[in-house]
Amino acid sequence: MGSVVRGFPEGSNVKLVEEMVGLMVAQRAYQASAKVVQAADEMLGMVNGLRR
Repeated sequence: MGSVVRGFPEGSNVKLVEEMVGLMVAQRAYQASAKVVQAADEMLGMVNGLRR
């Protein structure tokens, strides 16, 4: 078992900078996907308006 020692850094093997960059990339990809879906929805709305 591990032990907890006061005043020493955690040895979790997590590279904070790499994880933050990964989160930023994922957020930007999500935003881009959301814009594509919104644009497609607007285009379908226009098509439906033309049918009437």
